[in-house]
Amino acid sequence: MNVVHAILIKMVSVLLFAVMSVLVRWLGDRVPLGQVVFFRSAFAILPVLAIFAWRGELAAAVRTERPFGHIGRGMISVAGMFLNFAALARLPLADANALSFASPLITVALAALILGETVRVYRWTAVAVGFVGVLVMLWPYLDIGHMTASASASIGAACALTAAFTNAGSVIQTRRLTDSETTSSIVFYFSFICMLFGAVTLPFAWHSPSWPELAALVGVGFIGGISHIFLTESYRYAAASVVAPFDFMAMLWAFLFGYAFFGEIPTRYVFAGSAIVAASGLFVIWRERRRGIERIRTSAIEGPPVGK
Repeated sequence: MNVVHAILIKMVSVLLFAVMSVLVRWLGDRVPLGQVVFFRSAFAILPVLAIFAWRGELAAAVRTERPFGHIGRGMISVAGMFLNFAALARLPLADANALSFASPLITVALAALILGETVRVYRWTAVAVGFVGVLVMLWPYLDIGHMTASASASIGAACALTAAFTNAGSVIQTRRLTDSETTSSIVFYFSFICMLFGAVTLPFAWHSPSWPELAALVGVGFIGGISHIFLTESYRYAAASVVAPFDFMAMLWAFLFGYAFFGEIPTRYVFAGSAIVAASGLFVIWRERRRGIERIRTSAIEGPPVGK
């Protein structure tokens, strides 16, 4: 386990996903959802194949010992992709990201229940604090008057919350697959399965894209593919319950990109809630670093095992 390496990789992945979200948000009221999912998946395969061909791992991208594991993850992931994109199309960028932050909290709980990972008191405390922050950000959507005033916002919020569960399930399944599967096969089969589901919708809803829209659609795929590689690698180097809280870094990018590209200003609830969840994430970083230092000191004092 290399916690620092995993966290750095995850932060790069979060930034790339934020850029992809901007493109999806811009395409939201222009291009059908299934078409966006298709381009996101189809063009994600290209950088995946190129990178692993360059690394001499192309054969590993299609070789698998657990096809049903990939199918299960693909089914969960495609549901999450449709839901995430539907939320981005109906909500401000910062709001959609804020609502999705329930996913890392659910991931920590599922990691303990399903994967049997050891989640100590301080991580549960960080999860509890982070959940309070999510509730603060959700407060306007818990107002009946607000929800009924905008059917689109109501649907978007429901999609984002449901996506939080599917995204957490996808992370858990990714962690399980990394025990025996290569990063290339995990990313390839994810993109391939999602592409098939997106393709099924094309005969029923197709928009002839303009050149800027086509560039955005292709960009969603390329950026999504590269960011997915980083995401999968991060869970290879550390436990899911350690890496997942760093999804909260997406809040910063959502604030900046939402304002810069769409003129969206987050509400005071989003600012307050994001400060709470950011504090919980920083606490995890500090605690993990301190535990790492303690392990090194203990190892140095005790010395190597006898006979080694």
